[in-house]
Amino acid sequence: MKKMISWNVNGLRACVTKGFLDYFRAADADVFCVQETKLQEGQIELPLEGYHQYWNYAQKKGYSGTAVFVKEEPEAVRYGIGQEAHDTEGRVITLEYPEYDLVTCYTPNSQNELARLSYRMEWEDAFLAYLNKLEEKKPVIFCGDLNVAHQEIDLKNPKTNRRNAGFTDEERGKFGALLDAGFIDTFRYFYPDRTGIYSWWSYRFKAREKNAGWRIDYFCVSGALKERLVSADIHTEVMGSDHCPVELVIDL
Repeated sequence: MKKMISWNVNGLRACVTKGFLDYFRAADADVFCVQETKLQEGQIELPLEGYHQYWNYAQKKGYSGTAVFVKEEPEAVRYGIGQEAHDTEGRVITLEYPEYDLVTCYTPNSQNELARLSYRMEWEDAFLAYLNKLEEKKPVIFCGDLNVAHQEIDLKNPKTNRRNAGFTDEERGKFGALLDAGFIDTFRYFYPDRTGIYSWWSYRFKAREKNAGWRIDYFCVSGALKERLVSADIHTEVMGSDHCPVELVIDL
């Protein structure tokens, strides 16, 4: 049985001052993935006894970035998806284990006025192709801030956000393509109709107080792992970022 956590910390150094290490130790996860670390090598030292640490930094300082902390050392680690056009922002780390591959991802945001939507579409196709290639050899577990609310029940105000980044038809369609390729959105697998559970809230307009949020953080798995899924959770009570941690427990 493995407990896995994924959390967009929106600046790890800031999150550490808001209780990150307390939560990390209390969670006692086998796998702990973080997105949006916003730092460079040497800018932080985390005392995570019993864990192997893997970091992927963006070339641009104070931007993007991912990390994975695991109890069990992987056979191999890969940074990026093997395409230079997509690998300068520290968005993907892959850990290879004998029975599965674990991928953490911080999907590019389409930004205000959808300035980056066309790039986002290229990214989506490249990332799905990467996952499909991995899956040719063994099942895949991938997690992270995927920057999309898939269905109307995945955000508080679907009608007013229809053409906003994270809820465009194009982005939702690409997430649908992931599911069509055989991947499972584990939270919806367990809770197909649950509403009012989100993983991100704007810092503006007291959004978190009002629970005016979006579910944009995910654990997804290959269909081959469906029978091994034990539970999925979203820890809305955990503060320290504008996102909260999401969890998967899987029998591996």
